[in-house]
Amino acid sequence: MATAGAAGSSGRTYSFKVVLLGEGCVGKTSLVLRYCENKFNDKHITTLQASFLTKKLNITGKRVNLAIWVRRSLMLGSCHHRDAFEYKTVKNWVKELRKMLGNEICLCIVGNKIDLDKDRNVSVEDAESYAESVGAKHYHTSAKLNKGIEELFLDLCKRKSRAESDPDFGFSGF
Repeated sequence: MATAGAAGSSGRTYSFKVVLLGEGCVGKTSLVLRYCENKFNDKHITTLQASFLTKKLNITGKRVNLAIWVRRSLMLGSCHHRDAFEYKTVKNWVKELRKMLGNEICLCIVGNKIDLDKDRNVSVEDAESYAESVGAKHYHTSAKLNKGIEELFLDLCKRKSRAESDPDFGFSGF
């Protein structure tokens, strides 16, 4: 997940763009629908190209507008047992994002579907180690169980505001 965007002048309204990238069937759309609309559908619905949702937040008195894009990978294939393949693909995307956008983005690597932990092919330790090596933060989420999603987006807003040098953008209790 990468973000880019600009903050409003001196702390009134912040507008951040969030782009979720990933292979098909990993739960990107489910994650965003859970976050923006508190909805979850057990039936798999493929995102054909891209989808777009918004979320307005008030965080310690600061208004934040999130524009969240979900971008489907062009890779086609089975929706099962693809973690190791996706892990390699993530590494390629990170290289490309850094090459195109430099270091001015906040990267997050999200391990979604933690409710299916028994099917994991990439260890948590490997994923966290890789995230740290590229300056990203690793998150564990489940759209189905509504776990870790709020924390992901709140922390992302916090990191993005720091990147834009607003020391007043605080999070109490975070």
